Amino acid sequence: MQTEPWWRAPLPAPDETAAAAAAARQSELTKPPGSLGRLERVAIDLAGLQRVERPTLDRIHVAIFAADHGVAEEVVSAFPQAVTLEMVRNFARGGAAISVLARGLGAQLDVIDMGTAHDGGELAGVQRVRIAPGTTNFCTGPAMSAEQCRAALDAGRQVADTAAAGGAQAFLGGEMGIANTTAATALACALLGAAPSRLAGPGTGLDTPGVVHKVQVIERALARHASAKEPMDILAALGGFEIAALAGAFIASAQQSVPVLVDGFIASVAALVAVREVPALGRWLVATHRSAEPGHDRILAELELEPLLDLGMRLGEGSGAAVAVPILRTACAVHGGMATFSEAGVSQG
Repeated sequence: MQTEPWWRAPLPAPDETAAAAAAARQSELTKPPGSLGRLERVAIDLAGLQRVERPTLDRIHVAIFAADHGVAEEVVSAFPQAVTLEMVRNFARGGAAISVLARGLGAQLDVIDMGTAHDGGELAGVQRVRIAPGTTNFCTGPAMSAEQCRAALDAGRQVADTAAAGGAQAFLGGEMGIANTTAATALACALLGAAPSRLAGPGTGLDTPGVVHKVQVIERALARHASAKEPMDILAALGGFEIAALAGAFIASAQQSVPVLVDGFIASVAALVAVREVPALGRWLVATHRSAEPGHDRILAELELEPLLDLGMRLGEGSGAAVAVPILRTACAVHGGMATFSEAGVSQG
C-alpha cells in the first residue's frame, strides 16, 4: 500500500483560545482600541500560533538554501553562476546582508548547499546537502526528477525539524541561486495561469531587453511543461532545489507549530507551492515585506497575505524578513509589557 508523503500530514490549527485571550488583553491595555494598528493584530495572531497569551520572538532560526539553475544557460541573469558558490562562502563567513542581519537578531543561521554548479567542497559553516550541480535547463526537460524534488523537500524538512527541536519561535527561510527569479516566475505563472509578461521582473538587474528575453524563455518552458498540473509536478518541472527545500521547510515548520516568516518573491512562490499542496499552511505564514519584483503583489494576493513592510527591497536571502523581525518583536513587547487600565489606575472610555 502506498503511503501519503509526509507533507500531506494534517497540520495543527492555531490556538483560538490563546488568540482570544490575547485579543481580550489588547482591549484592556492603556490605549484607545486599535491605536497601535497592525501591531495589535500581529500580537494576537502570534499568540494563536505560539499557543500563549503573550507571545515572544526571542529565538529566530534562519536557513539559507543555495542552488543553481540550468536555465541560466539561457542568459536570464546579469550575474554568472559562479556567484552562487561565492555567496555561499560569503554567507558562512558573515559578510552577506542576511549574515549581518541574523547576527544582529541573535538568530541561528544555517547555510545549506543544495547543489551549486561549482562544487566548493567541504566549507566551514556550510551544510552540504548536494542533490546535483544545479537543476536541468527547464527549456529542454524537467528541472528536477521526482526523486530530486523529493530529496529537496526532505532536506527542507530536516532543517525545519532541527529548528523546532532547538526551540525556535519562528522559522525564516531564504535562498540564493543565480537564475532563481526566472524559475520562481515560471512556477508562479504555471500555478496562477498568469502570463510571464505580467510577473517577470529584473531579478539581479536585467535591463528591459533582458526582461523581454526572460519572458520568452519562460513562455517556452510553460509550453513544454503544460501537462504538469499538480503542485509538486509543477515544482519538479520548473523549480529549483532551494525553492523545493523552502516549501518543505515551511510545511514542516507548521507541522511543528512554528510560525513561518515569509521573505520576498522567491520565498513567497515557494510558499504558494506549499499552500497549493497543503492549504492549511496559509494560517502559519507571516508576510514580512513587499518585494520590488513586479510579480510579488500577485503572489501575496493569492496567499491572502498583507506584508508588514514596503522598503523597495528585492535582495532575497531572507533579508526582508529579517528586517521585519524587530517590528514583530516590538508588537510582542508592547502586547506583553503594557499595563492594563485597572493596573495603571487609568479610566476607560
